Amino acid sequence: MRTHFALLAGLALSWAAALPARADEAEITLKPGNGVEIVASNCAACHSLDYIQMNAPYLTADAWKAEVTKMRRAFGANLDDDTAAQIAAYLAKQYGPAT
Repeated sequence: MRTHFALLAGLALSWAAALPARADEAEITLKPGNGVEIVASNCAACHSLDYIQMNAPYLTADAWKAEVTKMRRAFGANLDDDTAAQIAAYLAKQYGPAT
């Protein structure tokens, strides 16, 4: 029984991985601003850009900086210090709380 379950679970995962990305992902547009291209290319390499929009209401400039640091340290984002700083600055300015 366990073997059948493992086989079915493996098939389900393989099938899900073969599905195309969500159709609405192509519609996600970041706010224009200095660094938008850097954010789009680096962040979208690992996850959908809608995470930025979903988290924007909750994150201050310091919190965005912490998120970029987490992506580097915990998830292995290959960002040098300058690129990480540019990403954090863009996110803080474009997606931080209104001042």
